[in-house]
Amino acid sequence: MNVYLTSLAARLAGRGADVDIFTRASGGDLPPTVRMGTGVAVHHIEAGPPAAPKGDLASHLCAFYLGLAAHPATASLDVVHGHYWMSGWVGRQVSRRLGVPLVQTFHTLAREKNDSLAPGDTPETTLRLAAEDRIVGAADAIIAPTPLEAAMLRERYRARSGKVHVVEPGVDLAVFNTGIDRNAARQALGGGRIILFAGRLQPLKGPDVAIRTLAALDRLLPDDGLPTRLLVVGGASGSGIGTVDPPSLRRLAAEAGVADRVALLAPRIQPQLAALYRAADAVIMPSRSESFGLVALEAQACGTPVVAADVGGLRHVIGDGGGGVLVKGHAPDAYAAALVPFLCDARVRAAAGEAGRRRAGRFSWDRTATATMDVYREVLRERVPAVEALPGRRGA
Repeated sequence: MNVYLTSLAARLAGRGADVDIFTRASGGDLPPTVRMGTGVAVHHIEAGPPAAPKGDLASHLCAFYLGLAAHPATASLDVVHGHYWMSGWVGRQVSRRLGVPLVQTFHTLAREKNDSLAPGDTPETTLRLAAEDRIVGAADAIIAPTPLEAAMLRERYRARSGKVHVVEPGVDLAVFNTGIDRNAARQALGGGRIILFAGRLQPLKGPDVAIRTLAALDRLLPDDGLPTRLLVVGGASGSGIGTVDPPSLRRLAAEAGVADRVALLAPRIQPQLAALYRAADAVIMPSRSESFGLVALEAQACGTPVVAADVGGLRHVIGDGGGGVLVKGHAPDAYAAALVPFLCDARVRAAAGEAGRRRAGRFSWDRTATATMDVYREVLRERVPAVEALPGRRGA
């Protein structure tokens, strides 16, 4: 979500909007406000212990609301835009207090997650389910990343059709592209066949499935002396701690007999991640649910095929353009079979990479910002007839 927020905020500011981002202070040494270029300010609000685990954050929402409501920057806000359900809960209170419109982007929906839990994973709470319903009812507009999520909001959350707007996220083609030397990137990692998993280490993302898939590939790949390795990039959070965190994944790799071919890497900044995409023969995304799937889009922009679960936003991102394969279910053997052509046939890999690059080219953060500004203008017109265009106004 950080990529989404920073990319969108910078481009909204480029269109003349002043953007104030309010976030919980997650470290005791953070300054109250950080400027991110012209027109974007990040304000750190103290709400609970800085190192509070994700599962405890909901208990600090009242403190966050009080800190935000007292912040001097709120006096000049024209639109409140909540991102994720907890921000939407706070945004709902701020919207009522200030009398300004609330726009909501959920990024992930509790009902969708609960419909497709990984074995042993913890379902989303009744509190979150109730909060999402109330946010949908209170929001002046809801932004969904795909038509699939828009339909879910209408059918499962009873959102009015005219309230839901589909605005696709983008990809930074200046960072994620095919200009990176693929051979150099591969050799920097030791060569061989390379599969990449990138994402949060949580059960719903399926890093355990990726490791089991690597083991299943041993039965399908030719005995040609080329090693096949899996790079897992990401950090554990939420229900992933103690289940699919690095120590747990190392144990699983050892049990599967592939420990020497699995590398667990900490999260990478975007240019480093782009180099890993380029180095990989394929990216694997065995997610249980995805609101959109930025990893799939970034990989395609780098010309790397994607083998992903046939769920949610991944259907929209990969589509039927040939840049990847959608797999039903989460059986490692099925993912292994889908990966083999990309791992063994350079022509198949190159054709899929080019198809994915073309598809990714239609997504951009500029388009995302333009469409988001249009939503802001619409809710402002409905609240205050004849309001002028947004440049010069403020949003949070």
